[in-house]
Amino acid sequence: MAARKIIIDTDPGQDDAVAILLALASPDEIEVLGLTAVAGNVPLELTAKNARIVCELAGRPDIPVYAGCDRPMNRELVTAEHVHGKTGLDGPVLPDPEMPLADGHGVDFIIDTLRAHAPGTVTLCPLGPLTNIATAIEKAPDIVERVQQIVLMGGAYFEVGNITPAAEFNIYVDPQAADIVFKSGADIVVMPLDVTHDALVTPHRNDAFRALDSKVGHAVAEMTDFFERFDKEKYGSDGAPLHDPCVTAYLIQPELFSGRFVNVQIETRSPLTMGMTVADWWGVTDHPPNALFISDVDADGFFKLLTERLARL
Repeated sequence: MAARKIIIDTDPGQDDAVAILLALASPDEIEVLGLTAVAGNVPLELTAKNARIVCELAGRPDIPVYAGCDRPMNRELVTAEHVHGKTGLDGPVLPDPEMPLADGHGVDFIIDTLRAHAPGTVTLCPLGPLTNIATAIEKAPDIVERVQQIVLMGGAYFEVGNITPAAEFNIYVDPQAADIVFKSGADIVVMPLDVTHDALVTPHRNDAFRALDSKVGHAVAEMTDFFERFDKEKYGSDGAPLHDPCVTAYLIQPELFSGRFVNVQIETRSPLTMGMTVADWWGVTDHPPNALFISDVDADGFFKLLTERLARL
């Protein structure tokens, strides 16, 4: 089977970095056509820089990285330096990238790439706020029917919120964009906190990254060492959840995951629940299902896959 063509839309972020590394370590299953950076965990200048740092860490400076939107569609940018550090990739000491940004805007790259490929052959993988994806849909509505699938990290149902009591960070940063994406009619798979909070980097799992004794293995271990402090203090968990790599792992081994095809809507008006993903898990409305909402992961299988693939880099 041919490798699945994807565009990774990202706001690195340590967990974004691991998701990108997993994709670049899996060429038999995934062909990364390019990365588009978006403002989210840190401002756009840093996410665009971090995306290039990660490509170079993987030995893939040939991957084009485009800068996308520097702010949400209709509100002020909210960032997460309190989790990811002032650079977004705090933890390891990594050199500034030598590769330049690709010419052009990330939104235009998404549109042009989908139009240049046969319908149903390019998957979009948003790991951050959905600003770039929604802007592309608004600018070029014809691309929706060309998308193979949108596999995204964002939202929550049983786990409620991590940035407000009701909202997960990626959706909260740009709920208007998320609303556009979920109403687009695209084939959507959602990796919410409900599943990512089961993918915990315990000390044993982090030791396995470090034991790879490679530049990538040490960098990943140092990244998770850094950002787990926040989650362990907040949730009292044994380690930090690796949110974004769930997207990549799903593309490689979907059998590791399970969930339900349900209706998902985004709250865009309420000051109290702004950015909430309202998932009709129990089917209590007549709203038609529009997304596969993932709820469970084989965590041991996930980390086995991740460790094996990172060893290739």
